[in-house]
Amino acid sequence: MTKPFSQACENNKAPILAQLQKAFKSSRSVLEIGSGTGQHSVFFAEQLPHLQWYTSDRAINHEGISLWHAQVSLNNLHAPLTLDLNHDWPIDKVDAIFTANTFHIISWQLVERFFDGVKRHLNNEGMLCIYGPFKYQGKFTSPSNDDFNTFLIDRDPLSGIRDFEAVEGLAKQAGLSLISDTAMPANNQLLIFKRQ
Repeated sequence: MTKPFSQACENNKAPILAQLQKAFKSSRSVLEIGSGTGQHSVFFAEQLPHLQWYTSDRAINHEGISLWHAQVSLNNLHAPLTLDLNHDWPIDKVDAIFTANTFHIISWQLVERFFDGVKRHLNNEGMLCIYGPFKYQGKFTSPSNDDFNTFLIDRDPLSGIRDFEAVEGLAKQAGLSLISDTAMPANNQLLIFKRQ
């Protein structure tokens, strides 16, 4: 198998890191949900050596993640856990949770299950960072996001760009408060929540 590659990951990793350095400065462990190609995990674990970085995804993506991990020797980077949002999470408690470009791919029911898991597995005072595109008051932040949403729904009617207000509502139900909402490259946002 050739190592998977996402150009979007290469493009957004530095701007995301700038936010994670602040959000995760007091954290010691982070669970990345939907690690995808594995590119983010290698870069962030290298740049944030104080963090134990736990990757996770469905089993189908583990080989690609492991190929990226095999290219580095990092004591704080962990082999991918099998995590399917339909099932219990294979981890106890963590100080932080990070996910990028997942909410618009999965169904809304799985977004709800994501927050059920956050409520169960994120430590008190823990941080949650969510990267991706969002709508605000039902409106897209750019014409390209509107086009992207059409593409997503044509491919899978259960997917699509989520409403920020609905996501924040789920976060509040899970005991989280919004700390910041930062505009990012390519019409994405980085939402940072803290568990109170």
